Amino acid sequence: MALFTFKLPDIGEGISEAEIVGWHVKVGDRVEEDQPIADMMTDKATVEMESPVAGTVVRLAGEPGDQVPIGSMLVEIEVEDDAPAAPPPSEETIEAETPGEAMVEEAAAPEAPPAPTATPTPAPAPEPAVAKDEPVLASPAVRARAKELGIDLGQVKPSGDRIRHADLDAYLLYGAGQGYAPAGRSARRSDEQVKVIGMRRRIAENMAASKRHIPHFTYVEEIDVTALEELREQLNAGRGDRPKLTMLPLLIVAICKAIPDFPMLNARYDDEAGVVTRHGSVHLGMATQTDAGLMVPVIRDAQDRNVWQLASEIRRLAEAARSGKAKSEELSGSTLTLTSLGPLGGVATTPVINRPEVAIIGPNRVIERPVFRGKEVVAAKLMNLSISCDHRVVDGWDAASFVQAVRKLLEAPAFLFVE
Repeated sequence: MALFTFKLPDIGEGISEAEIVGWHVKVGDRVEEDQPIADMMTDKATVEMESPVAGTVVRLAGEPGDQVPIGSMLVEIEVEDDAPAAPPPSEETIEAETPGEAMVEEAAAPEAPPAPTATPTPAPAPEPAVAKDEPVLASPAVRARAKELGIDLGQVKPSGDRIRHADLDAYLLYGAGQGYAPAGRSARRSDEQVKVIGMRRRIAENMAASKRHIPHFTYVEEIDVTALEELREQLNAGRGDRPKLTMLPLLIVAICKAIPDFPMLNARYDDEAGVVTRHGSVHLGMATQTDAGLMVPVIRDAQDRNVWQLASEIRRLAEAARSGKAKSEELSGSTLTLTSLGPLGGVATTPVINRPEVAIIGPNRVIERPVFRGKEVVAAKLMNLSISCDHRVVDGWDAASFVQAVRKLLEAPAFLFVE
């Protein structure tokens, strides 16, 4: 037998270390060549590492959340003496993926048993909840917890196809009958500690740095989008096989038409070098919620795309981010970010700037309300538009003037299609 040391290769340009997001193997496991062994995170994406040899895992570099320097030991594998020592995979053979991919299987993992600080004495059961001749279905974690608490699983009434931790909690609270809690009373839950690693830690670090370094200010304006919504409905009615239009493609067109008069907003600020770069093209970041956390895929050259092309690109990038297939270059290089909560948009938002950009725009929910038109009261569809800016680079007057320019285009949407 021989020991093969698999060293972490260079998996991203200019990085010196990568974070362990999760292991696919443990010490003692048999692995085959090209079998996934770990998920490693760089600044922008998660990379799935594969074993270059077949053998038995004898040592791992660390726990999820630990940083591993490039070129240092990632895993040691015991191999047969005559097994070829394959070289580490090259950068071209590594497929980058976003943390959403690593989170897909999370729901299938067995639940970790909570650690209650106090153990109520279970009430005696009048009769078994599971017939004596029927097998008791429960995960190993649930069985271990029941044994620790001294609970006979045959006395526990399952709420579904098997006994779960929640059923044990109900047994402890209400006895074998497991009746419903009195009105107004909510179920008790155990404390849970969640280690902040991977994409969630990156988000936490980036947001903290943004608030720490950038003096934010937010401006909010109300926009009458009644005519815009009518136009959107007409466009959707004749869209054919093109994607359905939401508000976002129309808003992006308005942003791109207004931005040439306000170049200080489509910019990135290198505060260490003291240099602001005003970009000629709008590379628009689209804040997208995924199972792994908030990601920002980028629409390149948004100013050159029509509403249908924007709708297609929004859908493609959102699907790529949520499925974990977005490439690293699709998740970097934005010059201005748009963040939308869709139907959860709320009345107003104060979005946090995507550093090193200097502005972020947030449309809010469309609400129908009565408004005065002359002396008449009519129904109108209204939407608040929020913008947060870096006050070191953008003055309040400029931010307000930009939003007013966008408002003018949205309230008279025919101008969106006029050169």
